[in-house]
Amino acid sequence: MISAFPDFEIRLVTATGLRNRGEWPEVTAALAALEELVESGGFAAPTEDEEAIRSWFEAFRGFGTNPRRARPSVYALLRRLASSGRLPRITPAVDAYNLVSVSHRVPAGAFDLDKVTGPIEIRPARAGDQFIPLGEPDEREEPKPGEVVYAAGSQVLTRHWNHRDSDTTKVDENSTSVVFLLERVSATDGLPLALADGCDQLVGLLTPHADQVSVQALTPAAASALL
Repeated sequence: MISAFPDFEIRLVTATGLRNRGEWPEVTAALAALEELVESGGFAAPTEDEEAIRSWFEAFRGFGTNPRRARPSVYALLRRLASSGRLPRITPAVDAYNLVSVSHRVPAGAFDLDKVTGPIEIRPARAGDQFIPLGEPDEREEPKPGEVVYAAGSQVLTRHWNHRDSDTTKVDENSTSVVFLLERVSATDGLPLALADGCDQLVGLLTPHADQVSVQALTPAAASALL
């Protein structure tokens, strides 16, 4: 996994004592401003040629996934925003990482740590792995061997690196201990800076609504940082 993607970096933002109910005014205001920008024509719709998208298309193809069928999460979310003019409203914490994702064009996701059994790793899928798709708790999928996944044991938390999360570990209004993940797979065209800025924004949005927020970076040189 690491040798195949030597420029990847994942920022892990862990929030404990999270208060994921009600309204987070900072998120509400930022989402409104973003959606006004889209309505006024000031938002750049995503294209497959920009490095923030192209790098993920290349990575997906590298582990055998067609990115036009199973889209990288940031591309899917940007397309949704461009076409509908709005982002979904789920919970304040989920809305916050969606905002960061489209604002900085980096994939973002999260796991409820109280629903995870065992340590989390990012690795190629292997025989016996099982995945329960978000919103489909009665479904069971077995990822293709070699597909990049987040997993805890044989429980797959996200398929195709960042395409789709598991229903089992989704973040909801009762989640109080959450790890957020921001990712890049290329080091060109300002993507390291975009990741760093996105991480700073997410920390700023989470801090007023959590007892503690911490950040780790996972890179090929510091691969032991994953949970």
